[in-house]
Order: sequence, then structure tokens, then C-alpha cells
Amino acid sequence: MHVVAVAVGGAVGALLRYALRELLPPLADGRIPLATIAANVAGSFLLGLLGGVMLQRAAIPAELRLGVTVGLLGAFTTFSAFSLETVDLLRGGNWPFAVLNVVLSVSGALLALWAGQQIARP
Repeated sequence: MHVVAVAVGGAVGALLRYALRELLPPLADGRIPLATIAANVAGSFLLGLLGGVMLQRAAIPAELRLGVTVGLLGAFTTFSAFSLETVDLLRGGNWPFAVLNVVLSVSGALLALWAGQQIARP
């Protein structure tokens, strides 16, 4: 049952990630992958918030917890896309945008996860 929950959550997360990509086109002539940054920051916030709520406040079944955290949010956040886009920027000689992508994605995701955890605290 755990595998099914992760698979269903992953399918939903992947579709949400695709929708976000369609809604948020890249900025600066494709050098700032806005959808990837937004997915990583929003997904980190939700993981902090929902992870905290599900682990600390509510008796959530393991299937639902895994389906949301590993499946949905795992597929929604896009570390592999972030890595590819950063390397592509570097290869294209756009190192300032590569650095900006790393700084915004990593610091934004860390701050968002922390904020989600703080909100979820009892």
C-alpha cells in the first residue's frame, strides 16, 4: 500500500509541477528558471508545514504521510531540474544567473522549510 500511495502522490506532484512550468515561464531570456525556483521553495515550505503537522499534531496514516511527502512533494520539487538548469547556465557562460539560481533556490527552500516547520509547531 505504501508503494501505491507514493506512486499516486508522485503522479499528482508531477502534474502540478508541469502546470507550474506552464504558468511561470523563465525570466531574463530563459536564464532564470522561475518555475523551478518556485517549485523548490513552495515544496520546501509545504514539506516543513505538512511534515510538521503530520508528524507532530495528527495521527496520519503512514500511507497518506508517504504519499504526500515522498510522492507528491518529492515529484513536485525539482532538484534534478535545478541541477540541469544551473549547469546549462554555466555552460552557456551565464555564471551570474547560475549563481543567482543557486542562491535563490537553496536559500529560499531552506527558509521556506524552516518557516513551514515554525508554523506547524504546536
